Amino acid sequence: MTMAESVAISFQVSLERARDHYFDVTLTIAEPRATQILELPVWIPGSYLVREFSRHLLGLRAEQKSGAIPVRQLDKARWQVDCETSQPLVLRYSVYAFDTSVRTAWLDDRRGFFNGTSLLLRSESHAQLEHQLEVIEPSALKWQLATGMDPVRINRRGFGRYRADDYNALVDCPVELGDFWNGTFEVRGIPHKLVVSGAPDSFDGDRLLRDTQAICKQEMDFWHGDASAGQKPPFSSYLFMLNTVAEGYGGLEHRNSTALICGRKDLPRLTPAPAELRTGTPPTHSVNASREQDGYTTLLGLISHEYFHTWNVKRLRPSEFETIRYQEENYTSLLWFFEGFTSYYDDLLLLRAGRIEQATYLKLLSKTINQVLQTPGRLVQSVAQASFDAWIKYYRPDENTANTTVSYYTKGALVALCLDLTIRAGGHGSLDDVMRKLWQRCVGGPMTEADLRAVLLEITGRRLDKELNQWVHGMRDLPLKSLLERHGIAWQHGPDQLAQQWGLRVKEGTGVQIQQVLYGGAAQLAGLAAGDELLAVQADSRNASGPWRMNSLDDVALYCGAVKKVILTIVRDGQLRPIKFKRPQPGNAVRLGVANAEKARAWLG
Repeated sequence: MTMAESVAISFQVSLERARDHYFDVTLTIAEPRATQILELPVWIPGSYLVREFSRHLLGLRAEQKSGAIPVRQLDKARWQVDCETSQPLVLRYSVYAFDTSVRTAWLDDRRGFFNGTSLLLRSESHAQLEHQLEVIEPSALKWQLATGMDPVRINRRGFGRYRADDYNALVDCPVELGDFWNGTFEVRGIPHKLVVSGAPDSFDGDRLLRDTQAICKQEMDFWHGDASAGQKPPFSSYLFMLNTVAEGYGGLEHRNSTALICGRKDLPRLTPAPAELRTGTPPTHSVNASREQDGYTTLLGLISHEYFHTWNVKRLRPSEFETIRYQEENYTSLLWFFEGFTSYYDDLLLLRAGRIEQATYLKLLSKTINQVLQTPGRLVQSVAQASFDAWIKYYRPDENTANTTVSYYTKGALVALCLDLTIRAGGHGSLDDVMRKLWQRCVGGPMTEADLRAVLLEITGRRLDKELNQWVHGMRDLPLKSLLERHGIAWQHGPDQLAQQWGLRVKEGTGVQIQQVLYGGAAQLAGLAAGDELLAVQADSRNASGPWRMNSLDDVALYCGAVKKVILTIVRDGQLRPIKFKRPQPGNAVRLGVANAEKARAWLG
């Protein structure tokens, strides 16, 4: 009996055209409908933007035993085949794969990767049935395959046949392909695997494994208590897929895996000792370099964030996501909770796991606070509305984004912080207790904001509706300073970055390109606009020298000293224009420190 005859839906993926960036796919439907409808998703869960994956699909053709049959396209991502129901239906097509992000698909002669939403057609009439996927080992490439999907029959390199309970499970297990580094560890007896593509020879894999294991243990303990409690996580294995590139950052969560991307410079590195260099012995592991490296800390935060999502958004999820609609936007006003609260815990759990120091955590938290306070859009749009508008705003930023919206990641994280400190101040536990109680109340499934409010009442003994209405649905600034100071944290100020003082977001290097002008800032008041190039500067005085060519904002101080009024020469639409600019007073950014170690310890540990 063939795979097509034994399984309702089966896919076969060929990599033979890797150098041309094409996956070749064969789909077999054992018992098709007389009018068989097929569709390719327009978005991928976890990334809230219609991405039109079907634009990369081509050459779709259908056949049965009687021969080729017509395929009629219904719209941008749906096709219809009228066929015999007594014979298997076979469809063949190709997908162009040239996107290195975690959201779609990539294929060349060095590496392959795909999400099922980019590659695998969906049959609505068969979506709830078992699906199987076979990936054929390429003849000319000595590759491995890694995926969180359940194997049926695979070889030692991972190629072969896999199964999924239904279409949702199938496309929630991305596939990594190539000659990658891999390592394993266990947490509570559950196997975890980490694969890394594109790593340089300096990569300290053992260090990354140890740190990732510590993060995973901390997060399992967070959700399920210590191991003696006997609570089991909602997966039997877990896979981290990390693609390293020259420049990049991002992650996307899945039910028992995550796809990650980072810059190679952000990996932990092996550091040879001088004596070892003389004797030629293998290099030792760095003791402090990787831990102190900002890029590596960011990578660990990304790992922490995506692993936390295994509970908070993949299981505990918005009620609107109980049934995923792949052909249209799926709206929710709760991304401030699912992304924001996850963003609060990602760095906090790094601290609890001993991967960063307290000072580093406060520095990261200061950065988040400044990002929100320096965004004029926080006074224009609530974080609940920002969640709902993710499809048209967060994932489609433009030159005015900072003035009209706020990030549900950063402000959502600060809402979580305020709730945590408020609960702790009342002596009724912490936000940790709320998260675990929500997990139990919703049985690790769909939830609403009403569920959160009910659990807050249960934990604290009082309603926090007023706070949620103001912090989540309102546009007032959060009471961060008072809450942090109550918990022993000093709210201090330090010099701000020059671009922020001016009310700008710029790209520097060869010239200064203005990317965004923040409403109410000095740049906006002077008439500067997004798209302007700051070409030159001179003091606005009779005896001033210049104008001087600018390569960074710092050049203003170099050429004009402390003079308050300057003339900027800008290029706008190919025309040189002088702009009179009054340099603002130096701005102050928030800097957090410890004022009372005992109080701070009660929160930070």
